[in-house]
Amino acid sequence: MGSTNPNSFLQNGDVVNFKLLIIGDSGVGKSSLLLRYINDSFENQLSATIGVDYRVKVTTVSDGTMIKLSIWDTAGQERFRTLTPNFYRGAHGAVVVFDVSNRDSFDRLTNWMEELKTFSNHQNMVRLLVGNKIDHLPRQVNRDEGLRFARLYNMPYAEASAKTSEGVNSVFADLVNRIYMLPQLWDPDNRHRSGLRHASSRLQLNQNERTRNNCC
Repeated sequence: MGSTNPNSFLQNGDVVNFKLLIIGDSGVGKSSLLLRYINDSFENQLSATIGVDYRVKVTTVSDGTMIKLSIWDTAGQERFRTLTPNFYRGAHGAVVVFDVSNRDSFDRLTNWMEELKTFSNHQNMVRLLVGNKIDHLPRQVNRDEGLRFARLYNMPYAEASAKTSEGVNSVFADLVNRIYMLPQLWDPDNRHRSGLRHASSRLQLNQNERTRNNCC
C-alpha cells in the first residue's frame, strides 16, 4: 500500500477516524511532541498554545488499515480549562504528558486524570502516560515513579524527547494500535468490524511484546 495516495481514501471514506488528545500542564512539551510527530521538527522557542491546537495525520496499522488521526493539543493554562469539555467529548485516546524535569507537572497528573474521567464520554478511552523532556537534566521524576503512577490508572507508560525525537513516534503508534484493538470504541455501529478479529489478535501479540520490553 506504499504507493497508494492517502487522499483517495479520505475522499471515499475508506479511512478509520480516531480523535486523540494531548493533555498535561503548560510547558511540559505537548505542542512540541505534536510538532515532532506531525512534521518531524522541533522549535526551541515554540509559543505557548492558546486554547487548542488541532492537527491531522494519516497513518496505517500493521494490517494496512488507514487511520486518520485528528489530534487536539488542549492548553494547559488554568484559564482555558473551561474550554476543554468540548474537546474531550468523542475522543478515543489521550496522551497524558508530564515533564520529567518538573516535579510539579508530575504531581498534578491526578487532576488531568480526573478531567478525563469527568469529561470523556468514552469510558474505555485509551490513555497513555508520557514522561517528556528526557533530554533535560537533572531529572526530578524517575522512570519507576512514572511506571507506578501509570499502573495506578491501568495505562502504559513511555518516555520521550520531542527535542531529540526519541520515543515520539512509538508513543503515537502504540496509542493508535491500542485503540484499533478496541473496535467497539471507534466503530460502535459495527460498520468496519467484520474481519478485524484476526488483525486485532496479531496486533495484541505485538503489543504484549512491546509492553514486556517497556515495563522491565
